Amino acid sequence: MEKIPRTDRRARHIATNTEVDLVGLVDFARGKHHLVLATARRDGRPQLSLVTGVLTEDGEVLISTYPQRAKAKNIRRNPDVSVLIMGEFDGAWVQVDGTGEVVDMPAAADGLVAYFRAISGEHSDWDEYRHAMADQGKSLIRVRPTRWGPIATGGFPPELFEDD
Repeated sequence: MEKIPRTDRRARHIATNTEVDLVGLVDFARGKHHLVLATARRDGRPQLSLVTGVLTEDGEVLISTYPQRAKAKNIRRNPDVSVLIMGEFDGAWVQVDGTGEVVDMPAAADGLVAYFRAISGEHSDWDEYRHAMADQGKSLIRVRPTRWGPIATGGFPPELFEDD
């Protein structure tokens, strides 16, 4: 097969896979809060949830939820989860696999504060926030990564193009 020259306009869309360590993963995820959480249904098939979450500086994924949601029930039954962290739909993404845990109130309060702070910054009244989370019966999903990556982008396979 003939190689395509790098000057071809399609060369702007070459797929990439970039391996990163935990520091690189945290750096990539900074400011990206649109996630897809994959848990396992009782029959083993995946259950996907669009969620708002954060990968903390310590390398844990935090997601706010309610205890009666399918994702929470699934994690309590089977803690093996995957999280897709992405920015724009046609941008880079990374899959993070790990062990999920559902933490209920009142134990979830500090984690929910960390979740809010990482996404929205400081709250005007943290006691009020904690009280609201307790009143709403919120829970926190905490995912401890066991593996991830690579950070990927879609596009044409790089082997189609000429080397520089």
